[in-house]
Amino acid sequence: MGQDRIELESSVGYLLKEASSSLRAAMDAVLRPLDMTVTHYSCLELLAQRPGLSNSDLARGAFVTRQSMNVLLHALERDGFVTRPAEAPAGRTLPVTLTPLGRRRLEQASTAVRSVEARMLRGMTREEQSHALHALQRMVRSLHEDDVPRGQG
Repeated sequence: MGQDRIELESSVGYLLKEASSSLRAAMDAVLRPLDMTVTHYSCLELLAQRPGLSNSDLARGAFVTRQSMNVLLHALERDGFVTRPAEAPAGRTLPVTLTPLGRRRLEQASTAVRSVEARMLRGMTREEQSHALHALQRMVRSLHEDDVPRGQG
C-alpha cells in the first residue's frame, strides 16, 4: 500500500464527502418538520428556477434516478405541489409546473435551507466564501471535462 494510501485528514475528496454528508444531514433535519426531504426541496427549487423541466431534467438536477424522480413527482402532484399535463404538448415530455401551494411550501423550505447554509459558512469571511465557491466550481468543471467524449470538448 505505502505511497498509494490516502491520508484522510488532508484528502480534499474525503473532506468534500464529509462536508456533503454533514450538509445533507443538517438539511434533512430542518426540512423534516415541513414533511420534506432534500430531494423534495431540490425538485421544487429546480422547478421554481427553471419552470417546465421534464422528469429526466429534474432527476439530473436532483442527483436521483428518473424512476425515483417519477415516484416523487407523483407524490408532489397528489399533494398539490406540482401539476403535469395529461398529455405531452410536444414529443413525450410532460413539463412539470409548481402550483401556488408548491411555491408557498418552497418558500418555507428555502428559508430553512438558507439557515443551514448560513450556519455552514459561519466564521468564514466573504472573501473566503468567494474563494471556496470558485474552487468548488473549478473542481466540478475539471471532473466534467473528463466526462466529455474525445473530439467533442
